[in-house]
Amino acid sequence: MPPKRKGALQLIQREVDEKEKQVDNLVKDVRSQARSTEEAFRKCQELQMSAENTLRTLKKLTKADELAPVGNYDLRKKEEEKRLQNILEHLNTLSLELSPPGPSSVASNVSKTDSEDEDEDEDSNDDDDDDEEEEEEEEDEDEKRAMKPPSQSDTYIYKVLSDFQGEQVGDLSVQKGEALKVIRKTTDGWWLAQDSKGNRGVVPKTYLKISSGIDNNDDDDGEKDDDEEDDDDDENDEESLEDEEEEEGEELANDQDKQSKDLHSNWSTVRKALTEIDATDVLSAMGAIPSGFRPSTLNKLLVEEGVTYRGSHYIQPALSQSQLSFKDLFLDVETGRVRTRQVRTCVCFTLWNCRMIPTPGVGVQVLSRHIRLCAFDGTQVLSNIHTVRATYNSKSPKTWSFSPRMAGILPSLLDGDCFLRCSSTSPDLGVLFELGVTFIRNSTGERGELSCGWAFLKLTDDTGNPLPNKTYELQVNGGTPYEKNVALEASVIKGTGVFQQMLQAKRQPRLIIKLKSTNSRTRTQLSLLPDTLLHCLSCVHLLALHRQLLADTLLMDRPTMQNADLICSPVLSTFPLLLDQPDLLDALRAAWLEAEISMSRGQKRDLSFFKKEFVKVYMSSVYFLLHSPSLACHRWADPPSEEQRAKVIYATLDALKHTQQVNGQTGSPEVFLDPMHQHLAFDITELTFDLPHVAQ
Repeated sequence: MPPKRKGALQLIQREVDEKEKQVDNLVKDVRSQARSTEEAFRKCQELQMSAENTLRTLKKLTKADELAPVGNYDLRKKEEEKRLQNILEHLNTLSLELSPPGPSSVASNVSKTDSEDEDEDEDSNDDDDDDEEEEEEEEDEDEKRAMKPPSQSDTYIYKVLSDFQGEQVGDLSVQKGEALKVIRKTTDGWWLAQDSKGNRGVVPKTYLKISSGIDNNDDDDGEKDDDEEDDDDDENDEESLEDEEEEEGEELANDQDKQSKDLHSNWSTVRKALTEIDATDVLSAMGAIPSGFRPSTLNKLLVEEGVTYRGSHYIQPALSQSQLSFKDLFLDVETGRVRTRQVRTCVCFTLWNCRMIPTPGVGVQVLSRHIRLCAFDGTQVLSNIHTVRATYNSKSPKTWSFSPRMAGILPSLLDGDCFLRCSSTSPDLGVLFELGVTFIRNSTGERGELSCGWAFLKLTDDTGNPLPNKTYELQVNGGTPYEKNVALEASVIKGTGVFQQMLQAKRQPRLIIKLKSTNSRTRTQLSLLPDTLLHCLSCVHLLALHRQLLADTLLMDRPTMQNADLICSPVLSTFPLLLDQPDLLDALRAAWLEAEISMSRGQKRDLSFFKKEFVKVYMSSVYFLLHSPSLACHRWADPPSEEQRAKVIYATLDALKHTQQVNGQTGSPEVFLDPMHQHLAFDITELTFDLPHVAQ
């Protein structure tokens, strides 16, 4: 029987299989040094070109190109595209390692030999034919040497155009006019160089200009000998030309100096972005990052934008457009309570779990698995960014769980019951969930945060009506929220049947959440909060009490509404900090729960008594902890720091409780003067509330 003809897609699959083998063999040769660096680099470039051609051919394929119908054609085509993209990523990383450190000196050498040839032709009209043949042979040898590509060991002398002060560890500080020996060049624009003292470090290439070094002196000597043979008129002409060239060279150097200074002003931002991409590529090449992982987008906003996207900023009062009154804080004159406000969107939801989430590979230690969530309309973040940490079981590494059943009060960092209040009128408003891991590289100790995918839940249907309260299973996408159609790594089931497709669907990464309703008391407390805020439900009553104290101080106690003097209120000045330090928020929640248990029903209904007790509990618990010298600074996903803070918090609360029992009263000021309890020196900022500074 004649051999069965193969379809276009099947031929592509065989090509991809062959390329994977070739890449694996090339990597083995590079690691074992079986090939020279130049040969490996050329082979890497050939494979890159071949893989790109195959990828272009694959993208042009359609079902009509097949000899017979193919099941799951689009899925199979995407799988091959994904394999080719992985191959190209590996080859790009390998080419960076193998790329030669400097450019070929063809242009400089050719121009140099051309100028020398012209001088020799003018001065040697009387030479015989033998001399001309010898010169031609020497020129051919020079051209061959010039055309030879540089090797890995070649070094180049460069001149520094402008002063550069190192900003990070590994940078080399240089001064203008200094000569540097460039050891290695990289595609990110930061070249490894060595100065005259032997110091090594990286320098931006925009600060460097190639210099011929010692060869310049030899060329100058040759020019002097030629000038002695020329007449006086030629000397004058050449001197004038040299002067003009020097002036032009100085102007060019000044222009380059200005350009380099302008580039340096934005270089730190560009370098940071390049560094993140390169670090991800390196970890991906190591096999430590599955495909679809990216640097965390929401974490970058939290780190680089200060308090802009933190809960401590959104809990502050918002001023109206005139800046003379408040936009979302009003007082009910009849009851003395904060006036309730309904917003366009107010939902409560529960994070259940995440399934089939790829795990980082070897060489990386995971410090935290978590979800960062915020209000999002497809283009911008519309609320604070809230973080919920997941619990992890090594027996099921691809499953993340939230809100576990445990004794005592559930820490707010683990609380998957959340609420969102948002006043945005965008028709595409929803909740963005970014799954992330905080990791540390075992080899270098470098910390970082990666996004393991993201999911989005639009809060309205196609007709604009709110979504019903039920459980939703969301697909987790790879890449960033601004990338489309990026898949996460998932197990592939062979076969095209219905059963195989069902298995394949079950193995896709998913996030399960549930929209739910709350009781009337919680709904009332939510209506007292700012118009835009996202946080855990277990802290709503504390946020509502803070809102009441804020209204009393700003709307009742101020002499006039236009008064902007500093206000003495330790509670208002420090309470927002608790939203950025969940362990202290848990300490306040525990202390206030104990105080509520000891209150009678009548005391709980007395708003004045209730507020006074809350201030006393606050001052005798978290306010004292905030300014305790033994409490380490809060640091995200740092187990030693978290354990040390937990010990100090529980020990301090027990000691303060014992002191209160001895004194017989809560919130006694004597605790701050007791030599047994150390306290940082008082500062005016911890006692005063600066309204113009903190208001939104």
